[in-house]
Amino acid sequence: MQRNLKDPATQWLLVSGAVGAFGFVIVALAAGSVRPQYNPLYHHISALSLGEGGWIQITNFIVTGVLLLFFALGLRRALVTGSGAVWGPILIGAFGLGLIAAGVFVQDPAFGYPPGAPAGIPEAHTVHGTLHNVVSLVVFGSLPAACFVFSRRFLASRNRGWAAYSLLTGFAVLAFIIMSSVVLFRGGPAGLFQRLSVGAGWLWVGLLAIRLIRERRKIAVAGERASVA
Repeated sequence: MQRNLKDPATQWLLVSGAVGAFGFVIVALAAGSVRPQYNPLYHHISALSLGEGGWIQITNFIVTGVLLLFFALGLRRALVTGSGAVWGPILIGAFGLGLIAAGVFVQDPAFGYPPGAPAGIPEAHTVHGTLHNVVSLVVFGSLPAACFVFSRRFLASRNRGWAAYSLLTGFAVLAFIIMSSVVLFRGGPAGLFQRLSVGAGWLWVGLLAIRLIRERRKIAVAGERASVA
């Protein structure tokens, strides 16, 4: 069940979810494709925050995080009761905060990027590098948790398609990020697996936002027609 169906502020807050999710992916892909000596197949997205032009990805993290905080607020305003009405927005909000922190606390140079960085894990970690690793756990923990919470909500509303999609997305985000960590230490395509994790999760957020926006408009229009009739 949703509320504030005619509230434009709530609609724009929901729109910020789609803008943030899709915008992040576009910027990260574009930056990774043109950065000299950066290999998207092997280097994580966070490495784009390092070196010349690193401010672009730092800004991408922070702006996306702020937009997702707006989206979380929109979810809380839109959803009334039922499974996930409270924890869904909270987890999306944690996801957004994690992204902001990932931009503030930049990862340490590692795995050969930027040029001159250690070939593997640096022997000594800086405070901001350590904090970056911690907030990464928040990002890739809160997002799949949100998927599972909304899966339960959709199942309760008998929307089995979105329930299954949300459930599978949650498992995909976890599976791909775990694979990324495993192959990272073996010189494998860690960047590829991380991008699959990000792609699956961020796409789900964007599509969820679009779904809620369309659903609210549909219900509002139906209500107006009923009142006229």
